[in-house]
Amino acid sequence: MVEKRVVVGIDGAGDSESAIRWGAVEAAAHGVGLHLVHAFVWAEFRVPTGPSDAAPGLRAAADKIVADALDLARTFEPRVAVTADRVDGFSSPVLLAESRNAELIVIGSRDAGRALGLLVGSTGLELAAHAHCPVVAVRPAEDAVIGNRVVIGYDGSPAADAAVDFGLQYADRHGLVARIVTVRSEDEDEVASPLQTRPGTQAAEVVQVSGHPAELLLEWSADAQLLVVGSRGRGGFAGLLLGSVSQTVLHQAPCPVAVIPTSALDSHPTR
Repeated sequence: MVEKRVVVGIDGAGDSESAIRWGAVEAAAHGVGLHLVHAFVWAEFRVPTGPSDAAPGLRAAADKIVADALDLARTFEPRVAVTADRVDGFSSPVLLAESRNAELIVIGSRDAGRALGLLVGSTGLELAAHAHCPVVAVRPAEDAVIGNRVVIGYDGSPAADAAVDFGLQYADRHGLVARIVTVRSEDEDEVASPLQTRPGTQAAEVVQVSGHPAELLLEWSADAQLLVVGSRGRGGFAGLLLGSVSQTVLHQAPCPVAVIPTSALDSHPTR
């Protein structure tokens, strides 16, 4: 059996540094290894990738990205075993394959106000829909992570149940307060009532609100270290990270965003 590990997708951009740092800390918290993966897309095109008289070549540049990321990860968490690899292929299939044996996948996002980069755009949404483990998108940050809460979007769906488990466990590992946010329906108790008997939720703050899911999550995650949602649901937060709402959250959430894909529910239960 392959040992689970935290996998970080790297692309050589400055955005990767925050993802590597977050992944290294979480690997240490889980007591597992950290694996850095660079998807080498040029292998998919008919272009020269080796060295020439004028330049060292695309493969050499990719190998430097991997080597630099490996050195960086080791400075963040020296006690964590770190490995790194360059894998030929596009980001989505490469990281989806990695997700089968990952504790979680960590990807970098872009600064607010800039166009969504590859990892948060097509690759991020692909992972949110089809990864076999939780996916975390980390925003670049100049300062240390602030906030004392984990915010969890809950609508009563199986993916939201998994999000609750993931969020509560993250809060416990890092000594944070968990806040579970639900959207009030016609029957106010319909969604939130299962939380009353769910193990671990007694110490969490459960908030029922009315309004637009994305706006509510952004508001309640202002003092959070992590925002956790399921990739699909029913009503309320349904499809949160698959449409226009997902773009809003990924652009504006002031903290990392964790997504629990439905494809991860059976193949990779949250711990």
